[in-house]
Amino acid sequence: MLYAFFASFALTIAALPAFADVLILVDKSTQQMSVSVDGVPRYQFAVSTGRAGYGTPNGTYHPQRLETTWFSKLYYNSPMPHSIFFHGGYAIHGSYEINRLGGPASHGCIRLHPANAATLFALVNGEGMVATTIVVAGSSAALARNPTPSAQPYGGWTRPGYDSR
Repeated sequence: MLYAFFASFALTIAALPAFADVLILVDKSTQQMSVSVDGVPRYQFAVSTGRAGYGTPNGTYHPQRLETTWFSKLYYNSPMPHSIFFHGGYAIHGSYEINRLGGPASHGCIRLHPANAATLFALVNGEGMVATTIVVAGSSAALARNPTPSAQPYGGWTRPGYDSR
């Protein structure tokens, strides 16, 4: 009887999904994000954090909610694809202003290229919000004086539903 209990317990544990630890590090000083899974580096992305007057808060966070499609209610209904909300209204999300990646440009959110945001979103969604830690550190004050846009050519991305002003 005891053997049957332990065998049943072992089968139950084996049937549960194994979640990996996901660590998302955002360095505002370099405007870079590094993503590791179980301590193994997986991705390196250019980001845009808060520009002067709109800081991105430093700290250690866990995702609070995921939204595949979201539009900012505060900033002109701006699209925020693949949003990972981590601190109130602050989120990691895709941005169609890809020429601004690599320098502070946001109202406090952490912007990514839309394809990178989709990749990160799928990883966090697959591994679980509880298994994901987001660390935001550094200062973008020096970069705010001399922002350097990302030199990575992504080409072809446009902001849907907007004219080219």
